[in-house]
Amino acid sequence: MAPVTMPPVEEARRIFRRLGYSVDGDGTDLRAERKWRTVHVTALDADEASSPRRLRADGGRSEYRLRCFVTWMEAAGDLRDRLAGLDPDYEWAVIGVEDAGEDYEVVDRVGTAA
Repeated sequence: MAPVTMPPVEEARRIFRRLGYSVDGDGTDLRAERKWRTVHVTALDADEASSPRRLRADGGRSEYRLRCFVTWMEAAGDLRDRLAGLDPDYEWAVIGVEDAGEDYEVVDRVGTAA
């Protein structure tokens, strides 16, 4: 069982690097860049995935118009529902990571965020 109380930061890094992005940043907020695209990646543990405060942060800054939230698979559906209910003014995606951290699924996507 994955430690759902810890955000999947390293898993988020691996996913975006596999997709061809360069990834920078410390902590749970990362910046992934590829060609013209910069994505603000936020890794959330299961509890944080239910907090609207983290979902709204930094969405209005022009350099972060694309957001991706990475959380454990069991929290991904709830996170998607919260984001859809908030209707943020940025394009977003939710990635759910399996317990082992190797498998992931894009749970939902609005626009071209992922």
